[in-house]
Amino acid sequence: MDYTATQSGFRQRKLQPNMRLRNSSVDGSEGSQLFEDTSGAAAGSQTGNQQAGPQAAGFSGQSILSDPMSNLAMAYGSSLASQGREMVDKNLDRFIPISKLKYYFAVDTVYVGKKLGLLVFPYMHENWEVSYQQDTPVAPRFDVNAPDLYIPSMGFITYVLVAGLALGTQNKFSPELLGVQASSALVWLIMEVLAVLLSLYLVTVNTDLTTIDLLAFSGYKYVGMIIGVVAGLLFGRPAYYLSLLWCCAAIFVFMIRTLRLKLLSEAAAEGRLVRGTRNQLRMYLTMSIAAAQPVFMYWLTYHLVR
Repeated sequence: MDYTATQSGFRQRKLQPNMRLRNSSVDGSEGSQLFEDTSGAAAGSQTGNQQAGPQAAGFSGQSILSDPMSNLAMAYGSSLASQGREMVDKNLDRFIPISKLKYYFAVDTVYVGKKLGLLVFPYMHENWEVSYQQDTPVAPRFDVNAPDLYIPSMGFITYVLVAGLALGTQNKFSPELLGVQASSALVWLIMEVLAVLLSLYLVTVNTDLTTIDLLAFSGYKYVGMIIGVVAGLLFGRPAYYLSLLWCCAAIFVFMIRTLRLKLLSEAAAEGRLVRGTRNQLRMYLTMSIAAAQPVFMYWLTYHLVR
């Protein structure tokens, strides 16, 4: 018995150092790390790179801007751009006189109302001469006799819209058909202006009538066309014919009295009648331009009213 107890006690004393070594190794592993924690260093390096990135970009941009060759290239590019802009403006003003177009759109509400009344009822108007100020015609808003492009342009747009409405009442409306209607009206207008210019060239008329003036005078017929189509839509085909007949007579008188002063400017300036073949050609040309307006008005509207 004593031997057994002694042997067991020896085993316990022998195991205690091993247990102490294991416990110390566990504590040591908790106290020290096997690998170093480099997350903080990596975050710091990323922050440093982010801070250094804009500085490096700014430095490269500054180096490019400070480069003499880049400055020379930028100056050369800006000079080319300015020269191109000047060339475009010069050529554009040659074919499309922007400064002159501003004159034809210098209108106000009073002028538009008076001009529309003159186009519909021109019989009581007496003075048809355009007013001048230092050899320059006054703006249309100051003179009802001055031509403008506001009423013709708005009249053309309104005519296209009214034509679409008329086609819709006939169950024939389609975007393609409306485009054909607008393009045909525009083509007829351009052909009319070109024909008048050719006639003026052949007759050799010295006049201050410009191409824009012809475009304005030719576009005034859209007012009568709109009145005729609207009357036909509201009150039927007889109302269309009556209103269109009135507007055709009005535009004929308006064109005769307006173009007479333009095409016979030499005779009007001298205060006498110029007789002979040349004067007859001018009168025939004036009558032809005025007579063409009712023909176009009927041709472009008769199919819109049923």
